[in-house]
Amino acid sequence: MDDHPAETAVAEKRSSLFVELLKRLLREKPLGTFGGIIILTFMLVSLLAPTLAPFPYTEIHLIDRLQGSSSTYLLGTDQLGRDFMSRLIYGARHSALVSFSATTLSLLVSLLLGGVAGFVGGKFDLGVQRFVDAWMSFPGLLLLLTVMSIVGQGVLQIIVVLGISYGIGNSRIVRSAVIGIKGNDYFLAAKALGTPLNQILFRHVLPNIMPPLIIIFSINIGSVIMSEAALSFLGFGLPPEVPSWGGMLSREGRQYMEMAPRLALWPGLCLVSVVYGVNMFGDAMRDLLDPRLKGGQGSYGTAKVKHKRGFLTRLLNPFNG
Repeated sequence: MDDHPAETAVAEKRSSLFVELLKRLLREKPLGTFGGIIILTFMLVSLLAPTLAPFPYTEIHLIDRLQGSSSTYLLGTDQLGRDFMSRLIYGARHSALVSFSATTLSLLVSLLLGGVAGFVGGKFDLGVQRFVDAWMSFPGLLLLLTVMSIVGQGVLQIIVVLGISYGIGNSRIVRSAVIGIKGNDYFLAAKALGTPLNQILFRHVLPNIMPPLIIIFSINIGSVIMSEAALSFLGFGLPPEVPSWGGMLSREGRQYMEMAPRLALWPGLCLVSVVYGVNMFGDAMRDLLDPRLKGGQGSYGTAKVKHKRGFLTRLLNPFNG
């Protein structure tokens, strides 16, 4: 017998809401569904890289350097005779690790800086904004190069540096969204009624800032990959022996463009496909989760009449309304 019937009921309600979201995605957003399939494929290739790759990505065969496609090397070899398909597969793993980890970290930093500053306001908000202004006054690439020269090369270092850098820059968007929400009637009414802070945050603030967060995430995925490529090309990112799509595009792809254009074609095609998939899926999820598009919780600057609660609001509070 279940000792926690209320918790079980909440879990079942949220499970049904996820099923509803999936059905709406398949029915209403075909491009978003296609983008989700691309992302799922990308993640599966990343996770199964040791199984899918026919050769170790560091295995060198100088006698087979710059070979074309064959039964042994399906996508040919690079300038050191390494199987290019294996490096492409492992490149997906490293690019996924860097891009998703750094982008997730950037969202947390944006929420911490922008969300808290916008919610608290006053002198704290003023101080945070002056710090953000000072940070953004430096040229982006120069700032990244300076920090990376201090912390050194490595996967963890580049994730932390890119995550913090993008997070500080995007904190203004989150701050603006939170400030707009604070001016809505439903927010003021909740405060006047003495609603606990955690309920205000999760019922009114979080669902309404989710759309810009989704947009930030989808945009930053490609930007992080390209930033990693630029840093690796300049010798401050991932080590040369560690394959990533950005690094492959910048190094061997650029150097051997005329002799073997496939060295730039395949990483570029993979990069464009993943960024396209993330953007399409992000746009679809924004439309499905945005309570403003369903008359749910108002907008950033003006209050709206409540007709139906948004999906994300119902997901966070399944039994309230």
